[in-house]
Amino acid sequence: MFVMGIAERKNRQKQALRERILDAARRIVMREGFAALSMRKIADAIEYSPATLYLHFASRDEIAQALCAEGYAQLLETFVPLAGIADPAERLKALGRAYVAFGVAHPETYRLIFMEDPSYTGAALGGAAKGKAVAGEDTGITASDEASGEAAAPEDDPGEAALHIMISALEELKAAGRLSASMDVAVWAEAFWANLHGIVALNLTCPVFPSAPLDTVVEVALGAWLGASHATQPRSTKTTAGPRKKKSPDVRTESSEESEPEPDNEPAAQPSAKKSAKAASSVSVPAPRRKATSA
Repeated sequence: MFVMGIAERKNRQKQALRERILDAARRIVMREGFAALSMRKIADAIEYSPATLYLHFASRDEIAQALCAEGYAQLLETFVPLAGIADPAERLKALGRAYVAFGVAHPETYRLIFMEDPSYTGAALGGAAKGKAVAGEDTGITASDEASGEAAAPEDDPGEAALHIMISALEELKAAGRLSASMDVAVWAEAFWANLHGIVALNLTCPVFPSAPLDTVVEVALGAWLGASHATQPRSTKTTAGPRKKKSPDVRTESSEESEPEPDNEPAAQPSAKKSAKAASSVSVPAPRRKATSA
């Protein structure tokens, strides 16, 4: 018992020092960026020799990968509650919003995971890519499994588990005929992720992006992406397809009538629509005179 007690105490001390190293590295990255991170700077922050750090981490890259794993765990934590949304399209939109919000709230962590070194991103996504084409077929992963914590061993690979939550929603859309059956779900997942990453990366690196509120850009992007990939039209289509409004006389305004070239030359099959539109406008030409003129 005495020997086990000593071993346990040493293990706790080793784990505590490891956490101190990661905490110091995290503060340096958040304050100065990843380029400023070095073993010596971390050692100075915790008042240990650099040699001590090498007893716990082989290199700066190993520390960076540990920080990436923490970042993936944070991202997964925001995804899991959304996995229970019943409609897969709404679930995918919610996941997209959460992804962008994570990048904005943790810019240095996001840069470290997705924008600093490909090996950091590939550490999780590379493993997920091996199974994403068959996710849901061989594994039987469902949204309820992921919501209850039974998805893809998140404690072992949170990056892979987060990706599979997105893939699960895409597979449900494909099974329901709302995605093209000829396209691999893996391709949809990559396209969707690339869309979200582009928004976050531009927001972090481009000072003039976005010109509109970020939430607005995210909603437009999600609506456009889903509309382009689904058989049904998205709700946002009616706000962007301006010329289609001319098909409905009930939504015409005075300005839209003025832009029409020859209102008198329109077919006589629409007299009631023209009459109601003119009655709502400021032009005081009686309907009978209009009909006589067109005749």
